Amino acid sequence: MTIKVMYIEGAARFRSRVPEESAPAMPSLNWLNFIAAFLVFFASHMVLVRPPLRPLLVALLSPRGFSLCYSLLSLAILWWLIVAARDAPYVALWSWEPWQTFVPVLMLLPVCLILAFGIGVPNPFSFGGRHNNRFDLERPGIVGLTRHPILVAAFLWSVAHVVPNGDLAHVILFGTFAVFSLAGMKLIDRRKQRELGLAWPALVADIKRSSRPAKVNWQPFLSRVTAGLVLYVVLAVAHPLFAGVDPVATLMP
Repeated sequence: MTIKVMYIEGAARFRSRVPEESAPAMPSLNWLNFIAAFLVFFASHMVLVRPPLRPLLVALLSPRGFSLCYSLLSLAILWWLIVAARDAPYVALWSWEPWQTFVPVLMLLPVCLILAFGIGVPNPFSFGGRHNNRFDLERPGIVGLTRHPILVAAFLWSVAHVVPNGDLAHVILFGTFAVFSLAGMKLIDRRKQRELGLAWPALVADIKRSSRPAKVNWQPFLSRVTAGLVLYVVLAVAHPLFAGVDPVATLMP
């Protein structure tokens, strides 16, 4: 019971306090803010990364500059969306129980490790890869397990966060992210198939055949494991700042 009260109080502490006389008008404004954040989020992921805007922005900013600016913009919009969901009127769909907190806390560790191994590695099958011409079928790394490690991480993160957030706004938020991640995998596969043509089925077949164990290069392996663990700790510590709930405190006896 103490943990449950702590969780609920922690969420309430970070919600905006409004004067009683203005309370009736605020729910509609907060829902509008939530909807606006969603629309901007999807617009940024569907308009900026497609012709004709993307080629123009890449020519203006350079490929690296576009990637940096787009990443920063995406993080800012994601922050807005999380805060908007946090401040939206609370409509309960199911009650919170202490065991539910363990789901995202435990799931976040493999999510962080998948991100650490998936970001910035050669990956001709999905986005987020660098130096794709250096991709080695004999040592595919995490790409040998999944063609879309970043989207897999996003899907696991989303599903795990649905469990302890049984209110309407957060179910819409994380449920949409989960569907968006799965749909993204299909869309990227179709786009890559169009781009690579006859080379696509051959690449997919080769990656499936290259599942035999390969010699591990321990230095980069341990570096990425360390990066994943550091990311896990940073997110756990920073969680109260951007989400309004301290997952570590809720697990304390």
